[in-house]
Amino acid sequence: MIPRRRVFRLRLPSRILELGQRTLVMGVLNVTPDSFSDGGKFLEPESAIERAFAIERAGADILDIGGESTRPGSVETPASEELDRILPILEALRGRLKIPVSVDTRRASVAEIALRAGAELLNDVSGLKNDPKIAEVAARHRVPLILMHMRGEPRTMQSGGFARDVTQDVLHGLRKSVAVARKAGVAKSQIILDPGIGFGKSFAQNYEILQKLPQLAKLGYPLLVGTSRKSFLGATLARDGKLAAPEERIWGTAATVTASILDGAHIVRVHDVEEMMQVASVADCVVDPKREPKN
Repeated sequence: MIPRRRVFRLRLPSRILELGQRTLVMGVLNVTPDSFSDGGKFLEPESAIERAFAIERAGADILDIGGESTRPGSVETPASEELDRILPILEALRGRLKIPVSVDTRRASVAEIALRAGAELLNDVSGLKNDPKIAEVAARHRVPLILMHMRGEPRTMQSGGFARDVTQDVLHGLRKSVAVARKAGVAKSQIILDPGIGFGKSFAQNYEILQKLPQLAKLGYPLLVGTSRKSFLGATLARDGKLAAPEERIWGTAATVTASILDGAHIVRVHDVEEMMQVASVADCVVDPKREPKN
């Protein structure tokens, strides 16, 4: 039996986002030279701005902009460099992009400036472990905060030391992140949880987490899942011992997006927005056969 998603309402500065009636699609825009899937493609402001509008035209509900790669093995980017990458994009999009912008950052200083430049959500892949003050920034601006589970840190997270029980590890980590956020004043209704597919998990553990999403939903928060083009899909689709390239993982992404929605995800974070909009629309009809198509 397919679990029914709870309905949540997120308050953004410009609007209210309803989660649960249908799946929301978050489009990824990496303004970095070294992200695993599209590093360097949108490093120049002109190409990044063009890509942002393309993501909106493809139907995305949210645009997620990141100026620091957190792929396995990546090293930390200075805050000044992160801001140099994202600020021109935020300033150019302000008042022109109709969908809300989320900023993917692990630093409170970057989060503060990004919100002043027009961002409306914060996405912290460290779950407040890197800089807990991000929660204070979110509370002060009254914006939604996405808390992701990461075991370890990007440089070393895939080098071993995986949890014996990944579901309990994720549950424990997310509870700790929520506690920090709540203590800083973030409203419960403004928190979104992300189990962190690919972040400090083994090949099999990524699939286990997708299977156990209903258990994570019992925490009482909306769920965001990001599987798009990740390396565990490359391993699944490998040929002759060679990982499938990121652009060859779209069908695999589609399968995991579908599984995520059927198991209760409220938001899916993807690179291939047009294709995954179709996947989400059909998966939503499986969840609720009586639903009306999105116009």
